[in-house]
Amino acid sequence: MSESAVDAVVEEKPARTRKQVVIAWARRLLVVLVLAGAVYQLTGQWDEVSAALLSLPWQSVALSMVAVFAGLFLGSVVWKIVLSDLGAPVTYADAAKFYLVGGLGKYIPGAVWAVLLSMELAKQAGVNRARSFTAGLVATGMGVVASLITGLAALPVLLGGGESRQLLWLFSLLLIGLVFLHPKLLTWLVNLVLRVLRKQPLERRFTGKEVLKATGVAVAIYVLYGVHLWLLVNALGSPSIGTLVLSAGTMGISMTAGLVAFFLPSGIGARELVITGAIATVLPTPQAVALALVSRLMFTVADLISAGVAALVAQLQRKRAAKAA
Repeated sequence: MSESAVDAVVEEKPARTRKQVVIAWARRLLVVLVLAGAVYQLTGQWDEVSAALLSLPWQSVALSMVAVFAGLFLGSVVWKIVLSDLGAPVTYADAAKFYLVGGLGKYIPGAVWAVLLSMELAKQAGVNRARSFTAGLVATGMGVVASLITGLAALPVLLGGGESRQLLWLFSLLLIGLVFLHPKLLTWLVNLVLRVLRKQPLERRFTGKEVLKATGVAVAIYVLYGVHLWLLVNALGSPSIGTLVLSAGTMGISMTAGLVAFFLPSGIGARELVITGAIATVLPTPQAVALALVSRLMFTVADLISAGVAALVAQLQRKRAAKAA
């Protein structure tokens, strides 16, 4: 056998098993379904929001979009902190891929798809499924706590009565979440999940500093989402600090309401009801409805673009690392 033939045999990749082939095709199918769901929402809302978009100053829309992007990319920071505390340190690019690309799974009804997609992406980067699953649970829990902390700013509106008052029960989740954010209890809870999954427990417990850092970043995310909504409200004539506070609280509660309505793709409907009810206290109801739909459209566009950027950056970094090796 010639030297080149020997090299070819050595370099030949081992044949993939049937299970690996099925998983690879299932992953591709999931990505297609996710993108189809996101595009469906995007096109399905266009007729309702196009008129509202055209009535808004482009500067307000542009700045509002920047706030959404900033919030989305900060979400990757939360994942990076949590994974590091779980003993699975990753680069920001990888964390962004897990969070932003995996997060597109929310556009398919049922919370399981986002979890599965994030786990598969994390597995490709060398993070085992148990660690990525528990990281997703912890990051989601921190997100709920942060959103409800921000949502406290909208309590006066909720207490004012109407249908929005029915959402007051969500704040019971805040009390539970704050208790379980204590490093000892959080470590115990994660180890319990790992035990159920028949995986090794954490090598060390969560640290208070990292928990506070991740939760603080999560609060900043919802403040940015509040700025996003306030810029739209401001463009239609309600430019006050009180409206900014209301917008931040509204986005916090609306995001939690959308998460609770996991059976809906990306919580569609639940989020818009909260935004409409709150903003209708400072703007006419038709304008509040229009802004809720515009906000949804902007988040969908930002989700798709940020996921594409995160996937591209992660791929380029992986190729650069392979060349360096």
